[in-house]
Amino acid sequence: MHKTDDTANVPEAFTALDLFGEPFALDPYPTLDALRQSSPVHHDPVTNLWLVSRYRDVRAVLLDPRTFHPDNAQQVAAPLTRRALLTLARARFTLPPALANNGGPTHRGLRALVTRFLDAHQVAAAVPLIDRTAEQLALDVREKIMVGAQCDLVKDFARVLPCRVLMELLGIRGVAPNALADWSDAALELFWGHPTPERQLHLVDQAIAFHAWLSAQVDGPATEGSLIAALRRHRLPDGTLLDPATAVSVCFFVFVAGHSTTGQLIATTLRRALEDGQAWRRATSEPGFAERWSDEVLRREPSVTSWRRTTTRDTTIGEVPVPAGAQLLLLLMSTGSDPEIFAEPEQLCPYRTNVRQHLSFGAGRHRCPGALLARTETARALRAAAYALPHLTLALDDTPPMLNLLSFRSPKRLLVQLG
Repeated sequence: MHKTDDTANVPEAFTALDLFGEPFALDPYPTLDALRQSSPVHHDPVTNLWLVSRYRDVRAVLLDPRTFHPDNAQQVAAPLTRRALLTLARARFTLPPALANNGGPTHRGLRALVTRFLDAHQVAAAVPLIDRTAEQLALDVREKIMVGAQCDLVKDFARVLPCRVLMELLGIRGVAPNALADWSDAALELFWGHPTPERQLHLVDQAIAFHAWLSAQVDGPATEGSLIAALRRHRLPDGTLLDPATAVSVCFFVFVAGHSTTGQLIATTLRRALEDGQAWRRATSEPGFAERWSDEVLRREPSVTSWRRTTTRDTTIGEVPVPAGAQLLLLLMSTGSDPEIFAEPEQLCPYRTNVRQHLSFGAGRHRCPGALLARTETARALRAAAYALPHLTLALDDTPPMLNLLSFRSPKRLLVQLG
C-alpha cells in the first residue's frame, strides 16, 4: 500500500526533506529514488506540496487538465516580504494567466501563436544562426584560455547562446543580450527560489525593470514579423484584442523559459560530456552522437526538474487520496530515472531506444512549445564547443555550485582549462 501524508509512516529522511537545501541540490537522486519507491505521492508538511515522483502518476496528471489545473505554475515558491510585495504593487507588476499558468479558454490560441515562432520550420531556418553563434562563442572561449584568463563555460558560452538566438527568432531589438539574460535569471530566482529578504528586493528591482521594458515594447512600435507584433494583432475567443498586460505576460514567460532553462540544459550537457571524456570526443567524430547525448542528459538531469499543478476536486493519484485544492509538485527529474520505464536509469546511454519517452518537456496541452529549439541548440552547442576545444577539461580543483530553485537545477559555473 502506498504511503499518505502521515509522517509517522514515512521514512525519517522525508520528514527533514529540504527542497531548497544544498545536499538536495548537489545530489537529489537518493531522495528522488526513495520517494518513488516508498512514498510516490508524498505530502511535504514544510512546503505543503504533494510530491508526485513516479512516471505513470506524473504522466496521468499532465494528461488530465480538468482535474489538475496549471493555475499555480508561476506562483512564488516562497513567500515574499511585505516590502517586496509593496514594491511590486507600486510598479504595477502583474502577470495575468498566459501560457504555463493558463488553464482557461485563451490558452490554446496563445500557445498556437508562440509555437509558430518555435516550430520545426523556424528551428530549421535558425540552425545556421545557432551554429555561427555557438562557433564564435567557442572561439572566444579558446582565445581567453590561450591568454591565460579564467574561463567559465556557463557565463561565457551556455548562458549567452540561447539569449542571442531567441532575440533573433522573436525579433527583439534595442537591448543588450546580457541585460535580458540578467533579467530572465532574476525573475526565475524570484518566483522559484528561496531568497533572503535583502536578496528579494534586488530581484524585485530586476523583475520590475524587465516588466517595464517588456511593457514599453508592447506599447511602442513593433518590428513587423516579431512576436510582439503578432501578440498585438492576436484576438481572443470572444473576438477582442489581446490586452497589453497579458501580452507582457506571454513575453515574460517565453524569455524566461526560452533563455534561462535552455542555457541551464546546455551547461549540464557540457559538464557531463567533459566528465565522461569520450563523449566530448564522440560529439565531433560520431554523426548524431551530440543529439543522442543531449537527449540522455535531458532524460536524466533536465534543467526543469519539476512543475506544479493544483487539484480541482477530491481525487486519487496512484491509489493515494488527494484533496481538492492540493498543491502538487510533479517531480519530472524523478520520472526520467523511473526503472519501470528506463532500464539502468543512472547510466547515460546515448543509444537508449526509448529516450524520447521522458517527461522533461511535460506532456499534453502544456508540453513545452520550445522543446525542439532547446534540443537543437543543446546538441549543436555541444558539437561546436567540442570541435573548437577538443582538449578542454574541467578545472580539477573546482566543484561547481548548483542552482537550486524549486523547479530548476544546473551548475552555476563550469571553470575549464586545456588538458
